[in-house]
Amino acid sequence: MTMAATSGSLLFNFSTNSNYELLADRLRAILQDPARIGLLLAAVYALASLTQLAVGHLLDRVALKTLYLGIVAAQAVLLALAAAVDGWVFYLLQFLFMATIFGAIPFTDAMIVRFVDDGMRSRVSGMRLAVSFGASSVAVWLIGPLVKQAGFTALLGVMAATSVVTLLVVSRLPATPVPRRAGAEPEPLVTAQQRS
Repeated sequence: MTMAATSGSLLFNFSTNSNYELLADRLRAILQDPARIGLLLAAVYALASLTQLAVGHLLDRVALKTLYLGIVAAQAVLLALAAAVDGWVFYLLQFLFMATIFGAIPFTDAMIVRFVDDGMRSRVSGMRLAVSFGASSVAVWLIGPLVKQAGFTALLGVMAATSVVTLLVVSRLPATPVPRRAGAEPEPLVTAQQRS
């Protein structure tokens, strides 16, 4: 859970702190007005952030591990594709990879709720916040030197690699059943005599 929280925080901060310059770089041949680039980026954030609502809804209906694996796998593929394109195709991919990055946000808290005992939950949540803030600081510090030395393609490659690491970590999580919805009838208990 700590590794998943760390990699998720790295991805979120790599993307949100570099997206404006990244979009300006990839749309350079089409658009150079900073206000319009800012407006395009605001649209990406506004629409992509709605993914958190969809994921929150799905977490009550789909097994956590299955849903998390699907979102992180899509994230890795979209980031790898975004590294190879520019122009409006990049803009579409930026919306899609940001949707997966925003969509991965609820999972850390959902894992804490499902896997951590009530008595330890506040301490684990505090530790998760400390780890996330630490990873955030590292991400912001790394963006400048990484982009200056290797460019935005390398940054997108690092983000895709981070997604792959997250995918490997999430695949090691224990399987969880689909949660029973509130108000649903409990499953009847089957005794050993009834089974035979």
